[in-house]
Amino acid sequence: MKQFQYTITDPVGIHARPAGLLVKAAKALDSAVTVEKVGGKSAPANKLMALMGVGVKQGDTVVVTIEGGDEEASFQAMEQFFKENL
Repeated sequence: MKQFQYTITDPVGIHARPAGLLVKAAKALDSAVTVEKVGGKSAPANKLMALMGVGVKQGDTVVVTIEGGDEEASFQAMEQFFKENL
């Protein structure tokens, strides 16, 4: 299991467009990815409605957990995705 924390910089947080991109990126990986709002809810990154239901806004910190499969490659892909899109 690998984890990283990321503070959301997107002005509207994890809304429909970036959430859809995140779901697509997570589904392409060999690992299970979970996004958890610090002090709040969590959701699998491959479930759009669950992910949007976490309610992540700009300035919120999330913990991204990668488990199973090729964790190192999935970790790097998710970390890069968050930096480029959120």
